[in-house]
Amino acid sequence: MQRGGVDALTAHAAGRRGFSDAEQLAFALRQQRVMVTMDSDYIALAAQGALHAGIAYAQPNSRSIGELIQALMLIYETLEPADMENHIEYL
Repeated sequence: MQRGGVDALTAHAAGRRGFSDAEQLAFALRQQRVMVTMDSDYIALAAQGALHAGIAYAQPNSRSIGELIQALMLIYETLEPADMENHIEYL
């Protein structure tokens, strides 16, 4: 995705390994980054009212990496950041 001009950041690259899901989601909000995940705990956090810059969720083993990248690029190309605020896109 970075090759396609997307400012993507992994938890590892951000030095955020080992932080709780709530802390990760709060960090993504502060950074105005959409959380891309296969962890349904983020869906539960959103349902409990946690604010977020957006969540892109895929069920584990539901899509190939290529399909996920295509879906994420479509979101990137068609939605504005404001469209993703406190919104979940199911991939």
